[in-house]
This record gives sequence, C-alpha cells and structure tokens, in this order.
Amino acid sequence: MTPSTPAVTVAAPYLLSAEEVRSFDENGYLVLRDRIPADLLSRLQAAATTWMEDARTVDADDPASVDYHYANRSIGRVMFRVDYVHNKGQAASLELLGSPAVLGIAESLAGPNFVPTYESLVFKNEGDGAAIEWHQDAVHPRNFRVFNVDVYLDSSRIGEGALRVAPGSHKRPVDICDLKDTYGWDAPGVVQVEMEPGDVLVHDVMVVHGSEAVTGNKLRRTIYYEFRAAEQIMSEGPWDAAWVDQRLRLLPLGLAEHQGARPDATQFDWGISDEFRPDSSGDRDAELRVAHTAHSPGSYCSAGSVPLPA
Repeated sequence: MTPSTPAVTVAAPYLLSAEEVRSFDENGYLVLRDRIPADLLSRLQAAATTWMEDARTVDADDPASVDYHYANRSIGRVMFRVDYVHNKGQAASLELLGSPAVLGIAESLAGPNFVPTYESLVFKNEGDGAAIEWHQDAVHPRNFRVFNVDVYLDSSRIGEGALRVAPGSHKRPVDICDLKDTYGWDAPGVVQVEMEPGDVLVHDVMVVHGSEAVTGNKLRRTIYYEFRAAEQIMSEGPWDAAWVDQRLRLLPLGLAEHQGARPDATQFDWGISDEFRPDSSGDRDAELRVAHTAHSPGSYCSAGSVPLPA
C-alpha cells in the first residue's frame, strides 16, 4: 500500500523531487549525496567526538547514564549509541535539525505536520566490527510514511561494514529469522550502500537492513533523526497529543539555531498547521529532551519482535 501522505509539490530547492519520492516509496530507501553543508558537517563531527568523550565521565548510577548504550563484544564492553543528543551541550545537533537539508526531507515525505520523534548518534569505534543483524526498525500499518534521516559523519564502504539494504522489503512485515537462515547476508536483490561524510541515507523504518561483521574497521558515526506525521501518531500511536506537542517544541529551537549559525544560508519555511503549532513552555532544558514512554515494536530474529500476520 502506498502511504496516504500527500504528494510533495516542488516549491523550494530543499524539498525532494517527485522522482526521489517515487524511488523512496518503491525501494524503501534513498541516497542523497553531499546533502549536508561542509561547515555544518565539521561541527557535527566535532560534536560527535565530544558526545563520545563525555560519555566516559558519566557514572553508571547517574540518571543521565540511560542515554548511553553499551554492548559486550569480543573486544570487550563498548559504547555504541548516544540518545537524546540535543541536550548534550553541542548546538550542532539542533542546527542540523533546523536545517533545510533535513526538514526538506521531512516535509517531502511526511507533509507539513512532521514530528521529530527520535534523535541519536550511533557509531562503531575503530576495531569494533560487530554485525548489526537484519531487522526492521518498526512495524506499522503503512497508512503513512515513517522514516529515518541518516546523516553520515564518516565513510562507509563495501568490505568495511557498509549497510546492506533489501529494496522493496518495507512494504510488509518480514520473517527475519527465515531470511537470515535461508540467505545469510546475500538475499536476492540486496544492495550494499557506500556513503561518504555529508551524505544522507533516508530509510523507511520497515526496510530490512543490517551489516555483517568485519575486522579492522574504521570509526563510523551516523546521526539518526526519525520523523512521522502528526496525523499518523494521533491515529496509530504509540504516543498521545501531549507528547506530540512536547516533541514539536524542538523545531523552533532548531530553526533558530540554524538561522543563528548560518544567517546567510537558505532557511526552512515551516508550514505546520495551526492545529499542531506548539507554544514554547519557556523551559529550554525540558524541551531539548522529551523521553519516549513507548516504542513501536520492530521485527528482529530475537525475542520481543512483532508477531507476523497469520
């Protein structure tokens, strides 16, 4: 089923073209080369380095430690993810959120009432080449587009753990265990997507993707912003109107940050409807970190994944 989000009309250079939207709907992903301006990319790379370094100073009993995720690998315990990046002291994440490079994608695919629902830095340190098994991030009824905007801060190449994507797999829930057992990493039609710093990969949350284990890998960092239409959340959850309102308060902060950092650059024209337009709470710290009280379940070859339809 094609999501019911209104089709994009090309009214600004930062919006996706009709052909790009069609390709995304058909394949479940879209590669946008050199999408992030070089000066902003440099600030994001510096911010990511700081987030990773700061995490080492957070004690396990500190409430803030829940934002830093670790895994036990063959090389030992390693950190691989930082959540809620906007309240981590680096303005570049808000600048990115408020940029036409990101919000043009959001509006093109979710319509004007897009909601920034997740933000995180995911990374593999040098030498941490663990596999990211096949999965679908979240499974939903597909009445609307739900997608991630993946901003690459480092190169990702074939042979070094480049992302594998199964084009077209986003259109229905997939039996991940069967896929893994039958094909391993070489399912029919799978492509490996090479990325460079400043490139953006937009992927549907239901497209099957993953990356095999490698040795001797280089550092790879990616910032992920998920977006959904407010109408989708109000219709299907898993959040409520109050949560949507809190989340939408991030956008004025991001727009102001982008304009302040790049006053001579093109700014995004936010056309949200009056129904959803938020009022500032006046508490910036609270607006920068709105936690998730629920999550849409994904599909994995592990306990806790969604059941497939009969």
